[in-house]
Amino acid sequence: MIRVMVCGAYGKMGREVIKAVYRDEQLSLVGAVDVKSNFDDVGDLIGVAKTGIPVGNDLQTVINETKPQVMVDFTNPVSVLNNIRLAIKNGVCPVVGTTGLTENNISEIRELCLQTKVNAIISPNFSVGAVLMMKLSQEAAKYLPQVEIIELHHDQKLDAPSGTALRTAELIAAQRGVLRQGHPDETEKLMGARGAELAGIRLHSVRLPGYVAHQEVIFGGLGQTLTIRHDSISRESFMPGVILACKKVLTVDGLICGLEHIME
Repeated sequence: MIRVMVCGAYGKMGREVIKAVYRDEQLSLVGAVDVKSNFDDVGDLIGVAKTGIPVGNDLQTVINETKPQVMVDFTNPVSVLNNIRLAIKNGVCPVVGTTGLTENNISEIRELCLQTKVNAIISPNFSVGAVLMMKLSQEAAKYLPQVEIIELHHDQKLDAPSGTALRTAELIAAQRGVLRQGHPDETEKLMGARGAELAGIRLHSVRLPGYVAHQEVIFGGLGQTLTIRHDSISRESFMPGVILACKKVLTVDGLICGLEHIME
């Protein structure tokens, strides 16, 4: 049994992770933490009987008391980096779905993993369908290099564009290179109307209640368009990937970025 703790226990994703880990026969839920905690039993969060596992409010304390092997983090861009640092310092392997980490952050985490021999898995999206959407988009860019990305999320998401949209654009750019799109003389009547830009790819972010996580990658060619879309209807869609990462992180080599690298 792999000993797992969950950061961000009171969040919607945190609750789903707790439920998924609790139900898995190869994982043992040993701890949970949330800065807003009033020390509820995790059973109260997921609708089961009392488990005897309280939600702590201090990560170091919970690590000391529960001795986890893996820490799953779905918190926020402000706290995630310090959580990762603390986990690695204590020999705990992070599995991170929180987005908003910068390239410099990733470089730091990679170096920490190298120095400590502690592994980590970071993925902008733990949905298998989303990974397939990204892979298919990269392949399509060989033939239809003109592309824009629209990502749609719930209105409580803090970062934009989403980590998934950025990763999709990076994969497409690796395939087709930098490409100027649209009319060379186009102007924005309102700043930002054409969205953000990465390697010439326009990225548009929608934030509205009712959404979970959705993305359209729209390719345009002579007399045709191709749309590759993925929809996460429920946060349950991310759980198979999270559980897989919890089981794989102890045996990977250093830092792994992207669920696709551990999918069989």
